[in-house]
Amino acid sequence: MSVPNRISIFRLLLIPVIVLLKTFPYAQFGFVIPNARIGFITISYLNFIILAIFVVASISDMVDGYIARKYNQITTFGKFVDPIADKVLTTTLFVIFAVDGIVPIIVVVIMIGRDIIVDGLRMLAAEKGIVMAAGVLGKAKTAVQMVAICLILLNNLPFALFGFPAADVALWLSLLLSVASAVTYFTSMSDIMRESQ
Repeated sequence: MSVPNRISIFRLLLIPVIVLLKTFPYAQFGFVIPNARIGFITISYLNFIILAIFVVASISDMVDGYIARKYNQITTFGKFVDPIADKVLTTTLFVIFAVDGIVPIIVVVIMIGRDIIVDGLRMLAAEKGIVMAAGVLGKAKTAVQMVAICLILLNNLPFALFGFPAADVALWLSLLLSVASAVTYFTSMSDIMRESQ
């Protein structure tokens, strides 16, 4: 197995680690997670740990893509697993935030719905021998989602100290980009969609 594919699998394996850390019943086992206080903002040290894992996973996404392109190690398996790892990583954290009441559930539902629609369009395009590469809006969406996740885990620091809701802005911007990129994919596939009716 190539190095980029190993890195993608490593990223996938980090996802259950994040879920376990976030959902583990610490109190039942007598563990108390301490908090850090920065100004008037309180953050659980657990958030810092999850943030560190998320950052490692996000960096690994850039690294495996760079290695695959530089050393011509792009494989069919890599094309399959890499975007799945990215989507599962971000979606998992947004679902956790929604369960905790941090993020509106409708935002997560729309994001998941968008991914299902785009994946369906890609499958339809593949049947026609067309490769749908990730567009600019799709890449921007992923980048903004990652920024939003980091800010949410940090309780909007450092922007909370100045009263600026950067985490909310990043969240709603990522939603806007999700919808806009889905519309772009749908528009580019309109001819094929008509042929399939």
